[in-house]
Amino acid sequence: MKTIMAFGDSLTWGTNPVDGGRHRFEDRWPSVLAEGLGQDHRILAEGLGGRTTAFDDLTAAFERNGARALPMLLATHSPLDLVIIMLGANDLKAHISPTAHGALAGMSRLVEIVRTFPYSWGMSAPHVLLVAPPHLCLRANGDGPQSGRLVSESLKLAPGYRALAEVQGCHFFDASAVASASNVDGVHLDAANTRAIGAALVEPVRQALR
Repeated sequence: MKTIMAFGDSLTWGTNPVDGGRHRFEDRWPSVLAEGLGQDHRILAEGLGGRTTAFDDLTAAFERNGARALPMLLATHSPLDLVIIMLGANDLKAHISPTAHGALAGMSRLVEIVRTFPYSWGMSAPHVLLVAPPHLCLRANGDGPQSGRLVSESLKLAPGYRALAEVQGCHFFDASAVASASNVDGVHLDAANTRAIGAALVEPVRQALR
């Protein structure tokens, strides 16, 4: 049995851009990935709306800093074979870290946390798969993405994460190759695009686990 943690934000949680609710369980990408991998793989879905890589958001009623949450989750779910990290879209909010530089620094910190965490009972650090989120887009009325984010900065995440993965010896996948944000809010995904990420990750995950 291989155990995989999907660590992400509302795109992993499954936010529906139309009504702000949540996609059905079977439409969320971790569920689709689990189905594609089969019964010898366990997917632990740890998605939280608004989560950043490593930045505080004191406008929220709960902890959104991924660098604070990750150690606790590593301790909770260990031993793990793979950690999939898809974050960065919330870093680009105007009041947090509006350029891609912050997301890249935060993602680097998350990799460091996975690699250096004091795992117990002889457990080793899991492999890491970095996933660049789908690009942001303009809304149907011509406004920019929700929360003052810039489409131009979101385009920099994939090449930045790819370079980081090469340097750190991680695996990489660009979700923008298979999924697009909804023009309702310019950020979140409809059910079809959410499912597409899960389906497309099956082979990269298998490769990461070899």
